[in-house]
Amino acid sequence: MEIWALVMFVVAISALLIGYPVAFTLGATALLFGTVALGFDYFYLLPLRIWGILTNFTLLAVPLFVFMGVVLEKSGLAEELLETMAMLCGRMRGGLAFAVIIVGALLAATTGVVGATVVTMGVIALPAMLKHGYSPSLATGTIASAGTLGQVIPPSIVLILLADVVGVPIGSLFLAAVVPGSILIALYTGYIAIKAWQDPKSAPAIVSFDQQPIILRVVKSLFPPLFLITAVLGSIFFGVASPTESAAIGSTGALILAAFRRRLSRDTLQLATLQTMKLTSMVFIILIGATAFGLVFKGMGGDRLVHDIFIAMPGGHISFLLVGQAVIFILGFFLDFVEICFIVVPILTPIASALGLDMLWFALLIAINLQTSFLTPPFGFSLFYLKAVAPKSIKIQQIYRGIVPFVILQLATLTLVATFPELIRWLPDMMDRIHGIPP
Repeated sequence: MEIWALVMFVVAISALLIGYPVAFTLGATALLFGTVALGFDYFYLLPLRIWGILTNFTLLAVPLFVFMGVVLEKSGLAEELLETMAMLCGRMRGGLAFAVIIVGALLAATTGVVGATVVTMGVIALPAMLKHGYSPSLATGTIASAGTLGQVIPPSIVLILLADVVGVPIGSLFLAAVVPGSILIALYTGYIAIKAWQDPKSAPAIVSFDQQPIILRVVKSLFPPLFLITAVLGSIFFGVASPTESAAIGSTGALILAAFRRRLSRDTLQLATLQTMKLTSMVFIILIGATAFGLVFKGMGGDRLVHDIFIAMPGGHISFLLVGQAVIFILGFFLDFVEICFIVVPILTPIASALGLDMLWFALLIAINLQTSFLTPPFGFSLFYLKAVAPKSIKIQQIYRGIVPFVILQLATLTLVATFPELIRWLPDMMDRIHGIPP
């Protein structure tokens, strides 16, 4: 029966690669294999699992953060940030690319919506970069990779889902993600600086800008994202509010900012709630299908078989980490991060716990790894988002070439964090000491 569990896994992955809908594929394969192997009565356990999902207070943060990101997308925050940062950084080599990375990081810490960030910067920054002589590969690679920062820098939907699946506190996972997110930003900007120094024509300085009161513009552009970052992350880090409560604070703050910018119309609010409903429904219907799949997989002993295989491998936890992360990376070429999070991670988590790994560290390694799935062809979503809004002169091959260095930098960050776990642990441990929580 354990072998049939692996057959079910292969059938589900194959159906997903063919193009069948995720939630229905997981549910259908679970129903088919579960009925044959375990009997239909086994599914009486499923309603209790689904009820546990629907009453999970932690997962309530998902629609709230999605709503916050969609409202901010409509408020014009990204456009103003990009224009201001371009004025500040454009006069140096690679300045426009630096501006894109900075704006991507700020939007990641406020909205966390990859699609909105990539599309916005693709519409505004890409034509300007091409106009001023930037290499198409460097320009597209910078925009696509900057958009994916929202998967690691909190608040992030990936971190929320991983915290629930792995079983670690969301607040601690948010804190642990601060250092890796900062490392990614530093590596991105360092690569752009080296590229601009080696090949000035690929990232030239821009000498002509309209003279405007820059100080007032910087204050006006930077205050809204800093306000939201402080409201959302500060309330979590200093124990003022739970992650779900801080998501509500962030949603309220986004509405306030949109109102101040006179972008909070009835149509905008209706569109934001509709998009939030669609994205949230997608996540939760996949989660319900994955719950049915996991129930049958464990019922047939698949988890024990995978556990025994990894335990029997030479090298112990090192082999487990190498193979597990390699599987996630390869699946990221073909599957969405939500699918990997709900199908693969629940299988690996009990093994990591049995091997005595730090689960906070383990969860963040997966988060960094999943970030690459947005950039790796053929199904990297950031690539699709950018190609959809890029000028017709931009070929998909140029986008593929542009993201290669940034994927390498992401893997370098993953290796660095895997080698030095204290990079993840020191900030959560410091906050625990501040709050008087014993180690």
